Amino acid sequence: MDKLARNPEKKQHPVKVIQFGEGNFLRAFVDWIIDILNEKADYNGSVAIVQPLPSGLVSMLNDQDGLYHHIRQGLENGKTVDDSRLIECVSKAINPFENLDAYYSLAEEPEAQIIFSNTTEAGIVFNDSDTPAGKELATTFPGKLTQLLLHRYKHYNGDTSKGLAIIPCELIEQNGTKLKECVNQYIALWKLEAGFQKWVDEACSFANTLVDRIVPGYPKDEIDAVLERIGVEDKLVVKSESFHLFVIQADQSVQDIFPAHKHGLNVKYVDDITPYRTQKVRILNGAHTSMVPIGLLNDIETVSETINDEQTGKVVRGIIFDEIVETIQIPGEDPKDFANEVIARFQNPFIRHELLTISLNSISKFKVRVLPTLLDYIEIKNKVPTRLTFSLACLIHLYTGEKYTLKDNQEYLDFFKFIKSDNAENIVSKTLANAELWDQDLTKVSGLQDAVLAHYESIESKKMNDVILSI
Repeated sequence: MDKLARNPEKKQHPVKVIQFGEGNFLRAFVDWIIDILNEKADYNGSVAIVQPLPSGLVSMLNDQDGLYHHIRQGLENGKTVDDSRLIECVSKAINPFENLDAYYSLAEEPEAQIIFSNTTEAGIVFNDSDTPAGKELATTFPGKLTQLLLHRYKHYNGDTSKGLAIIPCELIEQNGTKLKECVNQYIALWKLEAGFQKWVDEACSFANTLVDRIVPGYPKDEIDAVLERIGVEDKLVVKSESFHLFVIQADQSVQDIFPAHKHGLNVKYVDDITPYRTQKVRILNGAHTSMVPIGLLNDIETVSETINDEQTGKVVRGIIFDEIVETIQIPGEDPKDFANEVIARFQNPFIRHELLTISLNSISKFKVRVLPTLLDYIEIKNKVPTRLTFSLACLIHLYTGEKYTLKDNQEYLDFFKFIKSDNAENIVSKTLANAELWDQDLTKVSGLQDAVLAHYESIESKKMNDVILSI
């Protein structure tokens, strides 16, 4: 089978994007978008990838001339999507731990405009012991970014037209704001000149973002069929769902240099990213977390089986459309549209999401993803939501039962092990009153304890399928 190699006669695009991170997500999300912009919008830009950790995929990328295939699979408007695309926008890949000069040379790229990053949630961090000497590489990602910006500032003598738009994709709230805070802390720690601080403040921008796409990554279980399909050797094939969402809180200048919102891509520029994050966490993540105990107690193994089952699917849809959506408001948009997309994503036949795997740390997930919705619903509707309280009762039953071996904080597991021999009323009241679990005493929420107890006793006394039919 032939190796991937560039066509030497094909036009090479200048570096417009510097990207910290070579993992599956950025290659199936940002680089996929840029590749489409090159094709449809004459973006005329390539990506220079920086490997943020000592070990990574840069050598494999270079072996393949920066080329790889992206496979997109899912359901859209009731139709199956299953296509592949050769991603050609990566022009160079650099390991700064092995070639520091090549890393700093990226700062000198004359047409560079944007920095994307995905260094995991732990990547945006300040460490006051990160004090590199001379050109020595900083330890943290914000430290490395500060060094790159400083080199560009000096190389172009503080030219404000050479500033960069930083668009982080790490999954933390206010990611751009926090990244800039870290850069400012390094400027202060390293006692860098005031002119550089001014250049960062005035010539550079830091966007807050929300990214959403499920990326299973390298399809190792089906790689032989994939390689036969694409017809060439590719060690960096990356697979994702068809759905994608990129919400960016940034000014007009960023929209001008990255106009992905104009070319059929699900990219939104907004003034406030908060409601979109709330929508994603509550509908997508909240529905995931809510369905886990319901499905597991009904002997269902996967997300798609749960949503496609006539009984559990009805309950999950009720959770989403009748209870979660009722707590979300986005001016000019209908959360039901996103909810319908989430249902299609749950039904994706190409991705097997096991409920037991998703059950990891379910208590903390319920607290963050579901409980705020439940409490907001009570405040808005002045009544307790039927299905979300049922999910909570199922969660308590799951943790006090013997059916599954769950993985969670050991203190939480020990608590449920200690109370599981109590009667139903004590189990429910002690669980809801445990502020270590919920950061508050939920027995003080009017009507909640009675509703959860009624569901819990029903689960104890009837077959689960019969209980679900009554919800």
